[in-house]
Amino acid sequence: MRPETVAPDRWAPVSSAPLPELAVVITVLNEERNILPVCRELAQILPSLPPVEVIIVDDGSTDATMARLLEARQAFLPRLRLFAHPRRLGKSAALRTAITHARAPWIATMDGDGQDDPATFTAMLHHARNRARKGERPLIVGVRHKRRDSFSRRLATRLANGLRRRLLKDGCPDTGAPLKLFPRQLFLALPQFEGLHRFLPALMTSYGAQLHCLETRHRPRLHGQSKYTNLNRALVGIADLLGVLWLQRRTRLPNGLPEDVREI
Repeated sequence: MRPETVAPDRWAPVSSAPLPELAVVITVLNEERNILPVCRELAQILPSLPPVEVIIVDDGSTDATMARLLEARQAFLPRLRLFAHPRRLGKSAALRTAITHARAPWIATMDGDGQDDPATFTAMLHHARNRARKGERPLIVGVRHKRRDSFSRRLATRLANGLRRRLLKDGCPDTGAPLKLFPRQLFLALPQFEGLHRFLPALMTSYGAQLHCLETRHRPRLHGQSKYTNLNRALVGIADLLGVLWLQRRTRLPNGLPEDVREI
């Protein structure tokens, strides 16, 4: 029996779409109760943006997160690109998986728990474009205004940010903010290690980026709890902080990125 002929414009592959300008990247771990409303909200703001690709990496979830993602693609995000790690590798590894496969020159990141407002991407991209026209490699960070987390979490974050600013001098008041926008090639030039995502301002400025902070709205988590406790974040963060400090002092690039060196 011959297969049914399908009209070519009905299930157009991702590769047939216009080259996207922006890739919205989300990494998730066991967010089955949150990811569907996050995807629905994201789908609602996409018409206000230039051509966008949405890439979500499931970092080894053991619940129904992937089922919900497939549901979102079927219902309202038909061009959603999905990747899955066979086991938990960490947020930084999941980011690299997504950004490596992205086709857009600009990357925007957010979390999959509902605390980030994707409508912020419009202002962030506008600001990034303006800075790029002036010859910059901008890193736009959405600094969280009035964080909607527990007191202990806010206190731990404040102490961690203060220590980072003092040692790394990255000039960012909210280094761990999930909402960030930056050039794809800038991220891929960075050394890979787990915890990288918490130090992007320090590392990217070492690679020639210019930091710009925009205030953003922060919301309570939709369901569940964070995957990290204050204690394990602190213990791992101290070791990472010392490592990033060493990288800062040892980074020597001609003009920001290796790609800037031209053959004569």
